[in-house]
Amino acid sequence: MKISVVTAVMNGRQTLPRMLASLKAQEGVDIEHVVQDGGSTDGTVDFLRSQGHSAMSFVSAPDSGIYDAINAGIQRATGDVIGLLHADDHLATPDVLQMVAQVMSDPSVDGVYGDLQYVARDDETRIIRHWRAGAYARAKLKRGWMPPHPTLYLRRDVFDRAGLYDTSYRIAGDYDGMLRFLTKGQVRLAYIPQVMVRMKIGGVSNRSFAHMISKSREDYRAIRRHKVGGFGTLMAKNLSKLHQFGARPPQA
Repeated sequence: MKISVVTAVMNGRQTLPRMLASLKAQEGVDIEHVVQDGGSTDGTVDFLRSQGHSAMSFVSAPDSGIYDAINAGIQRATGDVIGLLHADDHLATPDVLQMVAQVMSDPSVDGVYGDLQYVARDDETRIIRHWRAGAYARAKLKRGWMPPHPTLYLRRDVFDRAGLYDTSYRIAGDYDGMLRFLTKGQVRLAYIPQVMVRMKIGGVSNRSFAHMISKSREDYRAIRRHKVGGFGTLMAKNLSKLHQFGARPPQA
């Protein structure tokens, strides 16, 4: 089984080394690293060309936003299973993709996800938010539940039958996409109860109050579009994040 890891990046030179180190450390799995660069000017391109993964497929070209870049990467991917790993993220342990491959060896499973940790931008050992996802059930969608997108790996045929990410969304295209995968695509998900990815805080969705308002509007649009609820679902989705800030990760 080949796993394609798609990275959409724009001027990510500062955080790329940590991400790449975590990808290169993965053991016992066939990896393809599909990098879609938006035309970086901070040394990202030179760094990737000199220090990139040995199985890297690299393109640098203008795009219309992150979801356009992700779509381009997915379309270039040749793996059986596809997931995302961006410059601000890194795989938590060297066996993450091996676990993904083991779960996906079951033909009845369409996708797999796990837990996510948000860490301080200047100190990745300081955990700001621990997202323990829990097992998937369709009824949870109405309560605002979704799998942590950075941990989600899907069979490539999910995109064939449910489509790619909708580029009319600027911030919440991942939420819209996941709702579509789980409703229209009828994706059967498995859950790995372990931290799979650590993400540095400060992403586009929580960069400012204006961005948070825009994201909530896009979230509501996705909720209504896929008929999984209404305003109550949006409120539940936002409120569900609060306990994650006080959650204690399980001890190793």
